[in-house]
Amino acid sequence: MRIPALKSKDLLSVTDLSREEILRTFQLAARLKADLKNRRPHRLLEGKTLAMIFEKTSTRTRVSFETGMFQLGGHALFLSSDDIQIGRGETIADTARVLSRYVDGIMIRTFSHDTITELAGNAEVPVINGLTDLFHPCQALSDFFTIYEREKGFKGKKLAYVGDGNNMAHSLLQCAAILGMNISLACPKEYQPQSTVVGTAFQISSQMGSTIEVSSDINLAVQGADYLYTDVWVSMGQEREVARRKKIFARYKITADILKKCADGCAVMHCLPAHRGEEIDGEVLDSKRSIVLDQAENRLHVQKALMCALMR
Repeated sequence: MRIPALKSKDLLSVTDLSREEILRTFQLAARLKADLKNRRPHRLLEGKTLAMIFEKTSTRTRVSFETGMFQLGGHALFLSSDDIQIGRGETIADTARVLSRYVDGIMIRTFSHDTITELAGNAEVPVINGLTDLFHPCQALSDFFTIYEREKGFKGKKLAYVGDGNNMAHSLLQCAAILGMNISLACPKEYQPQSTVVGTAFQISSQMGSTIEVSSDINLAVQGADYLYTDVWVSMGQEREVARRKKIFARYKITADILKKCADGCAVMHCLPAHRGEEIDGEVLDSKRSIVLDQAENRLHVQKALMCALMR
């Protein structure tokens, strides 16, 4: 099986990959997915070990990476912040250097993006961003693979994102720009995506011939959308802002009426976990238009492809 070669040693954000590298990764993910469905083994990382550092808890990230390494013939080590010395006296740099002597790759799910940047800068093995407060590349790539499966391309299609201009919004912007898909974001004025991320996405999209729109107008954003995406209003570490955020985001809920303003057959997306009745109504999340479980499943296949490309 041909494994795509990546120019970057690490995956810290989607912009570490070129359009061609993303598409080759999608092709490999599709083959791995088909192999799994047809019970064909693909032990491409036989004897390899992945260290998984979790400073933020997770369901999908842990299970998909751990299961993926098992299916590839390797082994995954779960390391919570209580299990290792990082942040409790040992520097990030020393942790990176030590782990590099033991394992073949590191995946980290953490708060500050500076943490993963420092980790990757000192590690001799590939580092994969399982999530930071700035980016969530594995999720975004899995989301666009889900669209790729359905469309076989991205030109002329539109993704509308509604809600917080957070790490998910940032990575979706980057992915859409690189792959040439139109994207429109509707976020409250107080919670717009970072201007530097938007600026970079604009530059890339202008070369790809796609469009980017960022506003606070949900009706404008969803008009003609082929895919409608949302995320939770309160992420981990923002618990003190619950009341304020719920009030501000109340008019950004995905409802059946909002879905009617999109293109015919618009598919509904969410990276999960979802808070039914807050950012999205349960009837929409559980409807036939929802592809959230496809997104969740594809985390497994895309991450396996990424691990093969980075660790093989």
